[in-house]
Amino acid sequence: KLPQTHNQAAVSTPLLTTKPTAKMMKNRSKMSTKRKFVADGVFYAELNELLTRELAEDGYAGVEVRTTPHRTEIIIRATKTQNVLGEKGQRIRELTSVVQKRFEFAEGAVELYAERVQNRGLCAQAQAESLKFKLLAGLAVRRACYGVVRFVMEASAKGCEVIVSGKLRGQRAKAMKFGDGYMIKTGHAGQVYTDIAVRHVAMRQGMIGIKVSIMLPHDPKGINGPSIPLDDVVTILEPKEEPSPESILQAQQAAEAAAAAAAQAAALQASMLAQQQAAAAAPVEPAMQAGF
Repeated sequence: KLPQTHNQAAVSTPLLTTKPTAKMMKNRSKMSTKRKFVADGVFYAELNELLTRELAEDGYAGVEVRTTPHRTEIIIRATKTQNVLGEKGQRIRELTSVVQKRFEFAEGAVELYAERVQNRGLCAQAQAESLKFKLLAGLAVRRACYGVVRFVMEASAKGCEVIVSGKLRGQRAKAMKFGDGYMIKTGHAGQVYTDIAVRHVAMRQGMIGIKVSIMLPHDPKGINGPSIPLDDVVTILEPKEEPSPESILQAQQAAEAAAAAAAQAAALQASMLAQQQAAAAAPVEPAMQAGF
């Protein structure tokens, strides 16, 4: 029997045997800020890898971790949420138990939720998984990639690019690139507007790499895309109608006339009030009192 190499040992080691991350997450409240960031990053990476392998066929599209003082909430985004939940919620409970035991959370300190992806045509991870299973099913590379690009562009995306590299045909490895629309790869807009996913497909002839990039559309509500507008988009507003000097002068004269009329009416009312007060204060004659 040949001795087992280091690489073979690393591959055969199950995911739930290493414990440093569990200790880091257990003592998270006591560690420094720098170690806390490292622990959160390692926890997210391992959790994402576990869910990517486990929920690949259910349209896994990412995970979000929300940490509160009392518990940790893990939100799994997928296209087939019913498959993630399982029959009567059995599968989500199994995943919760695995995460709790792996990272040594207390009982009830971690909860998993499933959230449906609103538009899977704008999710790069969902499209990469779809392309992966198309290739595993034996579909031609060119046809599968063009199908993904067309589906993404029909979902109101600004642009899409699919790169497939490896031994596609024959023994010589090569890369094929399929794209459509508008794609920004650099700068802040490339980070905000571009959704990228990478997957590896173990084909019979060797490993094939898939990279799907989607340029998201601008959405003021922030649902289907970023609410921040692109830097080079210039919106020209319609000019406001400026009033002519004659109309301004007429408006001023009308306002002055209205003010003068109001002042005149106020003065007349004040004089009438003064006359009424003077008549009420005058003494009444005796003949008037007797009724003669």
